[in-house]
Amino acid sequence: MKKVSVIIPMHNSSKHIDECISSVLNQTYENLEIIVVDDKSSDNCVEIVEAKKDSRIKIIKLSENVGAAKARNVGIQEASGEYICFLDSDDYWDKEKLYKQIDFIDQNNYFFIYSEYAYLKNNKIKIAHVPKWMNYEKALKNTAIFTSTVMFNMNYLKKEDIYMPNVKRGQDTATWWQILKKGITAYGINEVLAFYRVGEKSLSSNKIKALKRTWNLYKREDIKFLKKIYCFNCYIFNAIKRRLSL
Repeated sequence: MKKVSVIIPMHNSSKHIDECISSVLNQTYENLEIIVVDDKSSDNCVEIVEAKKDSRIKIIKLSENVGAAKARNVGIQEASGEYICFLDSDDYWDKEKLYKQIDFIDQNNYFFIYSEYAYLKNNKIKIAHVPKWMNYEKALKNTAIFTSTVMFNMNYLKKEDIYMPNVKRGQDTATWWQILKKGITAYGINEVLAFYRVGEKSLSSNKIKALKRTWNLYKREDIKFLKKIYCFNCYIFNAIKRRLSL
C-alpha cells in the first residue's frame, strides 16, 4: 500500500485543529503520515495535536511565523509519501477522500487531481462544483482548484514542481499555474471530499482583496497584457458564477 503525506500548516488553530486531524486519522486509507507544521502559534493547538498520540503524526515547530505557503514548503521537504496532499487546519475531509483519490490517480496515471468541496457557512452546506479537467489556459481563467482537495502523484512530479512560490498572496493558485505550465493537466472528481469553513477565512472572503490578489498573480505571468485582462475578466465571471450556484 502506497504512502500518502498529508501536510497541514497550523497557526493558532485550536478551534478546529482537533476535527481537522481526526478527519485524517479516520480515513479508510490508513497508510499515511501527517506532517503538521506549526507556524509559531501562541495558543494551545500544538498540545491538542500532541494529545492525539498517533505515530503517524509528525509536528514541526517553526521558530518564527512564515505564513501558510512557506510552512507547506517545510512540510513538502519532510514528506516521504508517494502522494502528497494539503489540508488547511480549519478544514476537514470526508473519510473516503484519500481512498477515492488514490483510486482515481492509479486508474488513470494522473499527476495532479482535485475534487469538489462543500462550503460551511452559517451552519449550511453548499456545494462548490469544479471542472472535470484544468490545463494552464483553463486555470488562468478559473481559480476553482481548492487547496484542501488537491493530491499530487510524486511518482511523476518532483518536490521542486510543487513548492509554493514566494508571493505575498495567492500562493496556492500560483502553484497550480506553475505546475500546469509544464504541460500537465489536472483532473477533478465530481464528488465532495473536503469541507471548507468560509467564515474563518476573512482574507479569502473579502472580495476586493481577492480581486487584487488574483490580478497581482497575473502580473507575474509571462503572457501579453491584453491576455491578462481577458483572463482576469474570465476569472471574475467564473467566480460570480460559482457564488451564484452555491
